Order: sequence, then C-alpha cells, then structure tokens
Amino acid sequence: MSDQDRPTTDHRMAPASTLGVMATIRRGLQVSPELTHGWGLTAALAVLAAAGKVLVPIAVQQAVDGGVLADGGPDVQRVALTAAAVAVGLLLGAACTALVNVRLFRASEAGLLTLRTRAFRHVHDLSVLTQGTERRGSLVSRVTSDVDTISLFVQWGGIMLLVSVLQVSVATALMAFYSWQLTLLVWACFVPLMIVLPRLQKRVNARYTAVRERYGAMLGAVSEAVVGAETIRAYGVAARTQRRIDAAVRATRDAMVRAQNLVSVVFASGVLVANLVLAVVVVAGTRLGIAGDLSVGRLLAFLFLVQLFTGPVQMATEVLNELQNAVAGWRRVLGVLETPVQVADPVGEAVDSPRGPADLELRGVGFAYPDGPPVLRDVDLRVGAGTSVAVVGATGSGKTTIARLVARFVDPTHGAVLLDGVDLRDLTGQSLRDRVVLVPQEGFLFDGTVGENIAYGLRGPAPVAPAGADPRVRAAVEALGLGSWVDELAQGLETPVGQRGESLSAGERQLVALARAYLADGDVLLLDEATSAVDPATEVRIAQALDSLAGGRTTLTIAHRLSTAEAADHVVVVDAGSVVEQGSHTELVDRGGRYAAMHRAWVSQTR
Repeated sequence: MSDQDRPTTDHRMAPASTLGVMATIRRGLQVSPELTHGWGLTAALAVLAAAGKVLVPIAVQQAVDGGVLADGGPDVQRVALTAAAVAVGLLLGAACTALVNVRLFRASEAGLLTLRTRAFRHVHDLSVLTQGTERRGSLVSRVTSDVDTISLFVQWGGIMLLVSVLQVSVATALMAFYSWQLTLLVWACFVPLMIVLPRLQKRVNARYTAVRERYGAMLGAVSEAVVGAETIRAYGVAARTQRRIDAAVRATRDAMVRAQNLVSVVFASGVLVANLVLAVVVVAGTRLGIAGDLSVGRLLAFLFLVQLFTGPVQMATEVLNELQNAVAGWRRVLGVLETPVQVADPVGEAVDSPRGPADLELRGVGFAYPDGPPVLRDVDLRVGAGTSVAVVGATGSGKTTIARLVARFVDPTHGAVLLDGVDLRDLTGQSLRDRVVLVPQEGFLFDGTVGENIAYGLRGPAPVAPAGADPRVRAAVEALGLGSWVDELAQGLETPVGQRGESLSAGERQLVALARAYLADGDVLLLDEATSAVDPATEVRIAQALDSLAGGRTTLTIAHRLSTAEAADHVVVVDAGSVVEQGSHTELVDRGGRYAAMHRAWVSQTR
C-alpha cells in the first residue's frame, strides 16, 4: 500500500468542543448506547411514578368536596375509602420509582463502563507524540473525573429530570381540569423564566467547561510534582513547585466559584418565581371561589398541584446546572475519543507476519515531529536476519527516532520501515508486537513484585499466581544468568519493586526489563542501551544478560557507548538525521572518517 493510498482520518464530523448541549448528548449516547437500553419500560414506569404523585391532590379534592362538605353532612366512610385508595396508589408509585431508579442505575453503569473502557483504550492507543502534547494527569482526568460528572448527572440528574418533566406534565393536565384560568396564570408566571433560562444555561455551560479544564490542569500539576518529587527535593525547588500547584488549585477554585455564583442566581430565580406563583394562585383562587367558579376542594387540590408543579421546576434548574457540568465533561471525553490514532492497524486486509528469522529494513525513511524540522532524511538501513547493528551518533542526531520507527511508536513522514519485506503499516498490531520487542533505556516497572514485572513479557496463557512461582519466569531468569542476583534480593522474585520500580536501582530495573524481554521472545530486539549509569558489577550482569538475550535474534541497538558498537556486526553512524557512514567497526576505524574520530575521542576518555 502506498503512502498516498493509506486511509486518512475523516474530519467532517464537528469537533466535540463546538457541539451544543443536545448534540453532545446525542453523540455521547452513540458512544454509550447502553444508556438507552430498556428506555421504553423505564419511561412507562416513570409515568406511573409521576401519576402516583398527583393522587394526593385528587384525594384532597374528593375528600373535601365529596366527604367533608357533602350535602348530607360529612361522609366519613368516603373519606376513609379515599385515603385507603391513595395509600395503595402511593405504594405502587413508590415501587415504580424504585424500579425506575434501579433500571436507570444499571443502564447508566453499563453505559459509563463502555465510555470509560473506550476512553482508556483510546488514550492507550494514541501515539507517544499525541500523548506528549497533554499532561498525563489531564489525560487521566478525562477517564476518571470527567466521566464521574457524567455519572452523577445520569444517575441522579437524569432520574430527577425525567420524573420532573413527567410530573410537570401530569400536574399541568390536572390543573387545567380543575381550573384552566389558574393554569394559564401559573404558566404565565413561568414563561419569562423559561425565556431567560436557556441564555443563562449557556453561560453556566461555558463556566463549567472552564471548571473541567482547570481541574484537568490541576491534576496534571499535582501528578507531575508527585512523580518528580525526588528532583524537586534535589534542586530545592519545593517552594517554587508549591506556588505552581497553589496557582493551579486557586484557578480551579476561582472557576468553580464563578460557576456556582451563576448557578445560585439561576436557582434563586426559580425559587422566587415559585413563591410568586403560589401567592398569585392563593389570591386568584380565592376570588374564583368567592365568585362560585371554584369549589374549596378544587382550590386546595390546585394548591397541592402548584407545589407539585413548582417543586420540579426548581429542581429542574439544579438538574440543568448539573447537566451543564456533565456536558462539559462529556465534551472532554468525546474530544479524546475523536483524537485521531496516528499509529493504527491498517484498514482492510492486514498482514499477519509469521514468526521466524527477521529481516529489517528502513527504505528512504524521513521523519519530522509535528511543527518541527526534519529529524531523519532519506535513511536507508538494512539489518539482516540474526545480525546485530549498532546505531551511533551525537545527541539529537536521530538515533532514538529510528528505534521509535522500528517499534512503530510513530510512522515515517515518507519512506517505509519493512519487516521481512512488508511495510509495518500493513502488519497487524498483534503480530508486530509478537515479533518486535523494545528494551528502553529506562525500563518502566509497575507497582508489584519482581516476578510480576518479568511476567508482563509472557505470551499466551496468563502466569500462575503468584507470578514469581511461574516456572517460565524462573527459567527466563536462569537463562539470562540472573539467578544469583534474584536470590540476593530480600524476597527473591516476590520482592516488591515499589511505584515505578523505585525500590530497585537503575541497573536492577534494567535487569528486570531484560528478563521481561526474554519472555516476550521476539524475533527483532530493539535495545536503547542503558549501561552508562550503573555500577561495574551490574554492568557486567547486564552485558551477560544482553548476550544471552540477543543470541540468534535480529538486534538493533541504539549505542551510547562505543564498546557496544565494537561488538556489533555492523555499525551505522547517524549525523543530523542522515546516515553518514556504515560498515563494521574495524572498517570504519580504518576508514578514518566520522566514526574513527568518535572512537579516538572515546578511547582517550576511557584511559
């Protein structure tokens, strides 16, 4: 497949940040369709629950007009029967309300599970370049706190909004039955609020969007300070770091206060109008009653109905405020999901690369980071099956970028990286990861034990529990000659490594990474050499483990020390993004070029 034929991301869909409230909700429901599962039955139960709430006003009207004020005197039996019927109806309404809550909760949890899973998977699939454009804490907030705002609305606000709308509708219909004049009066009082409210909600939405952005920035600042605590202490910049965090916290607080100030105005407006409506209905209803157009029972029932009407309206303002917060969070999550995956599996037929001796080639490869100058220019490089190649060059020459391209963390701007003659962009992601294994300069360790971290390299069946007891883990350690080192650890393979492996030294973390790579059993081994900052004894262990690990595999090493290049079958010298020399160590030294000068400088420094 040529570069021109490769699929591109469709940008015709409007970005989430530009969507209105309803459009955001529609797109969110498309992402999490489980939120609407069983909606018909839930809505029917909600109607019954709302209908149950108007039984009291009806009972009041019937008990007063037909019982207490009956023509022949008070009818106690009718009042008792009415009360009993209402009690049964209220029980049924309460049962319907409980069922609505349970169904909405289950649907919301299923939908939010999908949303969290998709968001995390997408963040994980984003290229290292895309991830590098945003703080890790901010990305984490998209999957956690932003989804939590949606959860709060769906599980509480969604229920209240649904019940409130139905309750207002049923109350309006019954109010109109009792007195159409008073019903028009009630609605006339609320119309101005309904005209102003949408405009206020837009401002609330903007302020809650700012809250979510400030919250993400705050999490990013805090997580960065926690991860970099050692550096902060070492350079004595705790006060400066604290000021940065304080500024982020204050910005979050200020954004929240501004949002809540506006929310308070909206809520107070609803309360004011509700009290005004009640006062107007009392006065107008009394006048209608005096004129004989409204019975006492109907007036009392109407007053109950006004409470049922105004309560949801006041609640609706609060719910709509939560909706704005949820929509702001939804936009941020959707924004992540809509971020193009620059390094993705091919669309259509993908090649499943078979295991075995691997031939690696870079053909006319060029690469530039976004908005930056070219880092690599027309690089041609071939690593034959079973051979070892060392890439050397000054800092910033493009060595690490070559490793990223071969691991397919990024794709070339032009040209192609081939594995057994097949472009990496045409391979399935799984077959690529099965065949190409990277050992980075700083092996990342997860919070757990040494054995558990080594077991991350296992393919196929999951490791036995505990991971250190898995015979494959121990076999890998022995095969690399690391058995004595493991036995020296406090608890052997069950020794905790701490967060990010901080309980181990840099060299020990690298030994764990090498054992993990051995278990992965790739055909191509990418090594970003990491022996420059370790003690001599650990360096010897690493060198021995590397020899065992690389044996028989196609190996590409980013060499920071020329001793590594001396042992390689082939040496590639990179300068300013271009390959300037290639050959064996001996050939390049005899040639007297760039490599020979580097080697002379290195030899003079090591004597």
